[in-house]
Amino acid sequence: MLARLTEFSLTQRLLVLGLTLLLAAAGIQAWRSLPIDAFPDVSTTQVKLILKAPGMTPEEVESRIAAPIEMEMLGIPKQRILRSMSKYGLTDVTIDFEDGTDIYWARQQVAERLNSVLADLPEGVSGGLAPITTPLSEMFMFTVEGDQYSLTERRALLDWVIRPKLRTLPGVADVNALGGSVKTFEVVPDNSAMSARGVTLAELRDAIQANNRNDGAGRLTEGEEVWLVRVEGAVTNLDDLAGIVVKNVGGVPVRVADVAQVRLGSLTRYGGVSKDGKGEAVEGLVLGLRGANAQRVVQAVKQRLAEIQPTLPKGVTVKPFYDRSALVERAVHTVTKALTEAIVLVLVLLVLFLGNARAALTVALSLPLAALATFLLMQRFGLSANLMSLGGLAIAIGMLVDGAVVVVENIVTHLAHDTSGQSKLHRVFRAVREVATPTGAGVLIIMIVFLPLLTLEGLEGKLFVPVALTIVFALGAALVLALTVVPVLSTWLLKEGAHGDPWLVRLALRLYTPVLDFVLARFKLVMIAAAAMLALAVAMYPLIGKSFMPTLDEGDLLVQLEKLPSISLEESLALDRAVQQALMKRVPEVAGVVARAGSDELGLDPMGLNQTDSFLVLKPREQWRKPDKDWLMEEIRKVMADFPGVTYGFTQPIDMRVSEMLTGARGDLAIKVFGSDLDTLNRLAGEVEALLGKIPGAQDVFSLKNDGVQYFKVEVDRLAAGRYGLTVDDVSAFLRANLEGLRLGIVQEGIKRTPLVLRAGEDVRMSPALFEALRIPTMNGVALPLHEVARLVRTDGPVAVSRENAARYVTIQCNVSGRDLVGFVDEVKARVAQSVKLPDGYQVVYGGQFENQQRAAARLAVVVPIALALIFALLFATFKSLKQAGLVIANVPFALVGGIAALWLTGEYMSVPASVGFIALLGIAVLNGVVLVSYFNQLAGEGMAPDSVVREGALRRLRPVLMTASITAFGLVPLLLATGPGSEIQKPLAIVVMGGLFTSTALTLLMLPVLYRRLILKDQ
Repeated sequence: MLARLTEFSLTQRLLVLGLTLLLAAAGIQAWRSLPIDAFPDVSTTQVKLILKAPGMTPEEVESRIAAPIEMEMLGIPKQRILRSMSKYGLTDVTIDFEDGTDIYWARQQVAERLNSVLADLPEGVSGGLAPITTPLSEMFMFTVEGDQYSLTERRALLDWVIRPKLRTLPGVADVNALGGSVKTFEVVPDNSAMSARGVTLAELRDAIQANNRNDGAGRLTEGEEVWLVRVEGAVTNLDDLAGIVVKNVGGVPVRVADVAQVRLGSLTRYGGVSKDGKGEAVEGLVLGLRGANAQRVVQAVKQRLAEIQPTLPKGVTVKPFYDRSALVERAVHTVTKALTEAIVLVLVLLVLFLGNARAALTVALSLPLAALATFLLMQRFGLSANLMSLGGLAIAIGMLVDGAVVVVENIVTHLAHDTSGQSKLHRVFRAVREVATPTGAGVLIIMIVFLPLLTLEGLEGKLFVPVALTIVFALGAALVLALTVVPVLSTWLLKEGAHGDPWLVRLALRLYTPVLDFVLARFKLVMIAAAAMLALAVAMYPLIGKSFMPTLDEGDLLVQLEKLPSISLEESLALDRAVQQALMKRVPEVAGVVARAGSDELGLDPMGLNQTDSFLVLKPREQWRKPDKDWLMEEIRKVMADFPGVTYGFTQPIDMRVSEMLTGARGDLAIKVFGSDLDTLNRLAGEVEALLGKIPGAQDVFSLKNDGVQYFKVEVDRLAAGRYGLTVDDVSAFLRANLEGLRLGIVQEGIKRTPLVLRAGEDVRMSPALFEALRIPTMNGVALPLHEVARLVRTDGPVAVSRENAARYVTIQCNVSGRDLVGFVDEVKARVAQSVKLPDGYQVVYGGQFENQQRAAARLAVVVPIALALIFALLFATFKSLKQAGLVIANVPFALVGGIAALWLTGEYMSVPASVGFIALLGIAVLNGVVLVSYFNQLAGEGMAPDSVVREGALRRLRPVLMTASITAFGLVPLLLATGPGSEIQKPLAIVVMGGLFTSTALTLLMLPVLYRRLILKDQ
């Protein structure tokens, strides 16, 4: 079949040329239209529910909202994990589904279950499904600047001018608004005036709600015309609100203005933004839809902001501080630069080894064509161009020319030495037909080797499946090109006539020949040396640390702060400003800081008032005193040491969201303690945290403080309240109106919808003493002191209640530095088991990056042996001999020797990228073995003497073996030396392959001839 493909190509050369040009055009178009992002979409199918219950405590939120929703959600098909986080005033429920589940189907299932439980939730609960976002959705962040405008005015501009226009853009899921104050129409009740006029809070509330509405009454007919009747009674300004009549007392109307103050105010804030240590700010955060093209979304956002800018008030500007497209450009530049350098190196090696510029050009032309065909297939299968998929192409670049090299070399040989008198076209066909089957088998072996990567699950699967697919696409395209386009180009580019070996090949032969003669005469010595190398590798392996994956340097830095749980928002923001001022003064590499304390508007990141994410705007690295991120973090740690009581940790924007998605926590290691009692959980978390801090390698250790919030419990005396005609609901509504405020509707100001709130003045909210002295107005005109109908108790309570699969838990998180992750976790497990006594019903679970590493290692331990078995079966089918198949497969352990030695020498850990490197080595090692053994068999079949078979065969196949190894190795050199974002992942892979190629090639050329002569030719 392969021969017929080549025959057709050579008989229809102009058609093949036309199809090649068409392929090139289609490939270029595919490249231009490919979605471009920094990393693959690593998100699971995840549905979030965000429900808000203003004023409700975490335990109340858990028991009355989160628990009923969880019970309803349990049992949805394809569900993996159900997590919830209940905090003051809101709950965040996350339902994780199996990979491959349709997101819209999942959202429909959740929405149906939610609708059936909504009726059972407390009155006033709002919210529902969160936008369809992923950890990669935070694409663009900006602040609204304008010192002459108040925070309320800037927030209004963001909410009603900027946000609506950005939300119309394709690919934008939502625009999160943070910081500033949301304007309200505020009614501040005067309890004394209400008591004097016998007005209750319920009457005031009902009157306002009943007198703030426009409505339609129907139609009137006048002759041939119809009049539409509209009743206008909606509040449009403060005067309308003040003039509402609450009740009629003795024929005298009592208006809102008689019993309350009417003014402009702001909603209760659950978070705030501060910037550069100068004060508060207003921030907008553009969230991209799941699967959106990050670069296009960011470009559209920038364009729309430029269009909006002239419409903003004078002095107001939009200032970006995080732009995903910058990371995308840096990451893609890292890989494309490595790819370009690799192609140049491959071309140089082709010229050096082939010694024929025309032959090198013929081979080289297959490289860009294979890449363009790969882009076409990537588009067809929905892959984006990112660090990993393009990295796969960079890894494969050396392997792509293998088929073309074999074909061109054989064509050159036939054109030089074939004296049959046949036409050039026929000689080219014969040359290609000779090598078509072994070339196809060799490429198939390498493709089989990468199949284990397609079985990876979770985060590692989403990162490395694109790598494997890209390599398989590229190799398949390269094979087709080698058997079709390359022969056609050879007929035009290659000349007839003899040519000698180039100087590099002559030098290699001069060095290799005496070494080969030496080993052929010393079988035992070769075997002892090989066994010693294997023993050394086995001894070195336990010394190599194990990790999941090197941390991707996104180029940005986040510092997470955690303060005392009882801190107020104002004090939290003040402390943030102090930290910002210290950082900008003492760490000149920090150009600016934008910090967010508390929860955001949408509730996607429900942090407490005591938690802050500080985004550091860093200067370009060339301006740093020392261009090293670890050094910079140490400098920041020195600053943070001056803030006792503030715990902190370091992360990056995408890394943080991915960790939260996978485990609900942030950090290399997340230890979860499950149990039922919050006090016991907090005690156990403290013990584990103290233990972790003493273990070498632990860094940025902290548990999310879950106790210490001060509660003011109001225990209503039902009998005393009932004596005055009050219910528990009346007392609760009165207190909520004085503190949180009651939402009574909205005031429509043009397109703006301003909340209408009933709430007491600032003085009550700022003073526990005034709160205790509150008097509740009743219908009979008596104002009751609060303490007459309720008992006031001061106590402590939780900051939040976290649940996973309907069980409570607390999290202790830390990063690991200076040692391998697996070794660190093994020590942590031993220490915890020894020192922390768990009560009955409590358990400890280890997650984070460690969990990913364990899953990946377990999966590869199963599928790699299966792949080797498939390769062995293919070798047996090729050679029809168990001995010869075993001889080739025996080369695999010696390839691993060099990889292990390279990891040990460079201090790299055994991670998923390193495992991918070992997998790539398997294919290359087997391919070299096939090249030699096939040629040995050919010479033996021609009747050559046994001693001559291995010597002549090895010398004649030195060039293809060296070319395969050196082109692959040099193709990886740019990845080894790369320094941009994502180079951390490619580096371990390149180290393993280059180290393994060295030992594999050496042993293929030296040990394989010895073993072939002893095992295969011994009977001859």
